[in-house]
Amino acid sequence: MEESAKSHIPAEPGRPAPGVEITVISPEEMRELGRRLATVLRAGDLLMLSGELGAGKTTLTRGLGEGMGVRGAVTSPTFVIARVHPSLGDGPPLVHVDAYRLSGGLDEMEDLDLDVSLPDSVIVVEWGEGKVEELTDDRLWLRIDRAVGDTTDEVRHVTLTGVGERWSGVDLNVLAV
Repeated sequence: MEESAKSHIPAEPGRPAPGVEITVISPEEMRELGRRLATVLRAGDLLMLSGELGAGKTTLTRGLGEGMGVRGAVTSPTFVIARVHPSLGDGPPLVHVDAYRLSGGLDEMEDLDLDVSLPDSVIVVEWGEGKVEELTDDRLWLRIDRAVGDTTDEVRHVTLTGVGERWSGVDLNVLAV
């Protein structure tokens, strides 16, 4: 994996820090990024994943699940909306949400009771932009984009942006190693 940008300025509460961009060249590298990301996560963390269909959001979340040591195969929850993967150890459960089909914003998200799960879980919401920001002032936003001109259709640019006090002291550059 290559790191395209090295900048880490702490985020102020409710304001984003400059993003860290990481280039991954294969689905396995995307899973590995998820496994590494799992090492900096803790109960109460909210991750918003955005990117077009097939960008690698679920692949990254599979890696998170592997890194967190959760039970069950992490698959896209598109049709069930949300899946809970309990920890096989003493870590927090992973709650994996696919908000693609939810059009009602926070109202529909409230029906999932994510605010109840958040303090004790790591919650990952695919397609969460504009739908989950009100759950907490602290979140990690991951934007996954296909590389322009990539003939293999596997190269992705992942931009990680920490928002809020939780992420102000986290150096996301370490994930690019």
